Amino acid sequence: MNSVVMSPLGDRAISVSLGEGISEELSSLVVGQSFAIRAAGIIGVTDVVPSYATLAVHYDPLVIGYTDLSERISSCIASRESIEHATPDAALHIIDVRYDGEDMEEVAGRTRLSIDEVIAVHSGQEYRVYVIGFVPGFAYLGTLDERLALPRRESPRKRVPPGSVAIADRQTGIYPSSTPGGWNLIGTTSAILFDPDRAQPALFRAGDRVRFEPC
Repeated sequence: MNSVVMSPLGDRAISVSLGEGISEELSSLVVGQSFAIRAAGIIGVTDVVPSYATLAVHYDPLVIGYTDLSERISSCIASRESIEHATPDAALHIIDVRYDGEDMEEVAGRTRLSIDEVIAVHSGQEYRVYVIGFVPGFAYLGTLDERLALPRRESPRKRVPPGSVAIADRQTGIYPSSTPGGWNLIGTTSAILFDPDRAQPALFRAGDRVRFEPC
């Protein structure tokens, strides 16, 4: 395992760095360690949030201190067996998509693919949920086929409709709500990405798999 670096994240969280970059292997390690820390049931921990190469452990400083919590986290991370037992099987989500996005023709032109080829490439693989962020329920999915790799738009839109399926760089995602956004829009879906009334409000969680189905 790469060296683990812990540092304060404000006065109520600890940042735990497990490496650098974006990769399936590193994401699996981060997600596994996140579940291992949750499973340890450390009194005072209020949330554990995984990212690409780091995770944030949020805690109540009136219940547990930074030094004590750091030691408990180190103990969890030291055990690979705890990771294997604590990590549940990833869910696979099939998302129906109408490939009718505003930027579809532009994407096809810039990638030198036909619209049918863009659809086939985008829907032809499974994606890993790397991070949930930006807005509640927004999942950063990767790794997008390099044939569709395009930068974000130079001029972000002031409003992107909910359910918009988009691509940027080597990632794809779905806008769960109406927000500004600079990704390239290639489709739409009726899937509800975030519902505060559900037991698990966000449809996806880090480590899940997603496949897009043209409809």
